[in-house]
Amino acid sequence: MAQRLKALMLLAALPLAAWPAAHAQSVLSDPTRPPNMFPGALRDASRPGDAPPATASRLQSVLISPQRRLAVIDGRTVPLGGRVDDATLVQIAETHVTLRRGDELKTLELYPGVERKAFRQGQGAEKKGTLR
Repeated sequence: MAQRLKALMLLAALPLAAWPAAHAQSVLSDPTRPPNMFPGALRDASRPGDAPPATASRLQSVLISPQRRLAVIDGRTVPLGGRVDDATLVQIAETHVTLRRGDELKTLELYPGVERKAFRQGQGAEKKGTLR
């Protein structure tokens, strides 16, 4: 009789033990999910009814080889001369691409806000312990 009573109490306590874990899933976010810090990034899955924000296109990657030139814009691979919405990809460089929409040219930077600096030969050689 005591065995059956223990089993019945354990069975009754099981939903109470599972409740905190089920509640925590709705509060905690996935730690492996990339941060939502870029324009055009994935929408927050906790608000499925919301419309995605209207943002400008974002250059994510470029591939330049002797055989071809490709750009990844908003997750889509676009060849030189290809279409991105209502614009045509007219130039692919190492750090930017150019889109033509009618008479308007728009440049998308691979690293917006990062400025390249020229490097002079011998720069930094005066530091102690550097090799030549």
